[in-house]
Amino acid sequence: MKRSRWSLVGLGAVCACCLAALLVAPVAAQAATALSSTPDPHVWVTDGNVYAIAAAPDGTTYIGGAFGYVGPLTGGGAMVSATNAALESRLGEGPGGVEVAVPDGAGGYYIGGDFTRVDGLVRNHLAHILANGTVARAFNPDTSATVFALALRGSTLYVGGDFTWIDGRKRDHLAALHVGSGALRAWHPKANGNVYALAVSGATVYAGGLFTAVGGKTRHHLAALRASNGALTAWNPDANGEVDALAVSGSTVYAGGKFTAIGGQSRNYIAALSAGGAVAAWDPDASGEVLALRVSGSTVYAGGEFTAIGGQSRDYIAALDAGSGAATAWDPDPNSPVWALAVSGGTVYAGGYFSEIGGQTRHDIAALSAGSGLATAWNPGANADCDALAAWHSTVYVGGDFDSIGGRTRDNIAALNANGTPTAFDADANGEVLALAVSGATVYAGGDFSSIGGQARSNITALNAGSGAATAWDPSANNHVHALAVSGGTVYAGGFFTAIGGQTRDYIAAIDASSGLATAWDPGASGEVLALALSDETVYVGGKFTSIGGQTRDYIAALDATSGLATSWDPAASAEVDALALSGSKVYVGGQFVAIGGQTRNHVAALNAGGAATAWNPDANAEVDALALSGSTIYAGGSFTRVGGKTRHRLAALNASTGLAAAWNPKANAEVDALALSGSKLYVGGQFGTAMGQIAAIGGQYRQGLARFSPR
Repeated sequence: MKRSRWSLVGLGAVCACCLAALLVAPVAAQAATALSSTPDPHVWVTDGNVYAIAAAPDGTTYIGGAFGYVGPLTGGGAMVSATNAALESRLGEGPGGVEVAVPDGAGGYYIGGDFTRVDGLVRNHLAHILANGTVARAFNPDTSATVFALALRGSTLYVGGDFTWIDGRKRDHLAALHVGSGALRAWHPKANGNVYALAVSGATVYAGGLFTAVGGKTRHHLAALRASNGALTAWNPDANGEVDALAVSGSTVYAGGKFTAIGGQSRNYIAALSAGGAVAAWDPDASGEVLALRVSGSTVYAGGEFTAIGGQSRDYIAALDAGSGAATAWDPDPNSPVWALAVSGGTVYAGGYFSEIGGQTRHDIAALSAGSGLATAWNPGANADCDALAAWHSTVYVGGDFDSIGGRTRDNIAALNANGTPTAFDADANGEVLALAVSGATVYAGGDFSSIGGQARSNITALNAGSGAATAWDPSANNHVHALAVSGGTVYAGGFFTAIGGQTRDYIAAIDASSGLATAWDPGASGEVLALALSDETVYVGGKFTSIGGQTRDYIAALDATSGLATSWDPAASAEVDALALSGSKVYVGGQFVAIGGQTRNHVAALNAGGAATAWNPDANAEVDALALSGSTIYAGGSFTRVGGKTRHRLAALNASTGLAAAWNPKANAEVDALALSGSKLYVGGQFGTAMGQIAAIGGQYRQGLARFSPR
């Protein structure tokens, strides 16, 4: 099993008073309404993996996992308010993100990247966002590949990247466009490699990148071009490595990148050059790559992967004196690299892959005081790295590899209302949440944490369903809790612990819902318990054990709810069981096994009241980690790519009678770990996300961690 995960009967956790009735309802009681294969776009996403989902009767859905953020689905670019970070436009659903943005001077922005759609319109790698947040209709140059750099001069937009064609005409990594129509200018310097940085000063366009020749002449990573006709000037600093950032102030050109020599001088990752090409004495001597530069007055702001610069220890961002190159006292001290910078008035905007900066928690984007270096209250947050920033008066354009911006910090546990947006519930777990169950006004959580709901709690807790505050209930497990189920006044827990509720309990326990103490019920498993399901007087258990309840039981067992002893039911799986779901006398099972109930069954099976495998045989080609029942349909999630006789990528709907896959086919790009039904809607959690490149994460959407599918 790739990661510990939770499964409770495949229905999500429900209130105790409804539990038994739901679990034993016959499969044929009602037909499941056909779901759309496209997720609900308004349901918020996370910045990490979702391993547990529990749906409450009031429509609130609780999610747990390894994430720190929940937010709206925006795509990889958005214009936000500089005042309160409210969204004013979004890139929209689609592949790719924004790599660069520049203000258009009228409240809008030109953006470039590896996107192919903007707010529902086809836009290949270039677009113009107007001041009102809409996409300019006339500006639509069809660029063949990623745009990394933009610079604006009058009515001309200069473009750099790894493209070789625009609008069907040859343009090698550099081009110039009319700002209104997007029409190509004749300007065509012909670089022989990617262009990552552009800057304009007067009649000169400076370019930096990976190229070694421009216009047929040798130019190592830096070149100066005439803005009028693209002709190469004599300026030739000859850097010995990639140039990723450029900024111009007066007659000085600042360069950052991977070089260690430039203009015949030793310069580590950052340098200042004259308009004539000579290297200035200015030498901050960075310890690692410089990826972003901005100049404001007498200060040069630098961001990158360095940990020392300007003669001082500075992690990833610094302010340098434009005269001496020395680092100023300004020190926001982020915990990971900074890849993008913008300056507006007294505010420095920073983007990258950090979670802390300026003394505050900030997910990948922050606004810093230019005086103190402290983070301001401005906090849009993102669920992945920020690569592009531009600011103009009342707005900031943010771009990157994220698919969400403008969300909220939620550490490893969150609650969404029926509209798919977060409630006030904020339990702030300091480690992964792997199991959830809901009973009335209480949410039970298990996992690998030591603090949650504002209290010290070891791996298991009870939380107020409204606020997320921890109750006094504190069983304190000595290791991970992976599965939870509630029945009346008893909370059943499974995991990797050997002590819980004040007693020695090997991997499974029953805990009094009032006192938090372990009851006398003590099946004593030989290995980890990963799944629990309840039916009348029986507790069904799946996991990694080979004995439980006083009997040899390979990976699956049925336990007497009173005595804890194993019943005669003994399907004997060949490998671990990760998911259980009950329907009448049938037990549906998912896991890593290839045999169970006396039959060959690959990763998923149905067992009868005697423990024998039924004829139901969807035959998955890899692990099944989660199951959910809805009428005559069984939803399965895992790491498989074929099940029920069809190609189905990690998520499928199976006929409960035949085992055949239904037409529903959302296609997740990575493992599905959790399923739960809330009314007629199916919540799906897992490891899918936009970090997998240009493959849609799930159901054709570029979303991270969580999806909800509604009836068509």
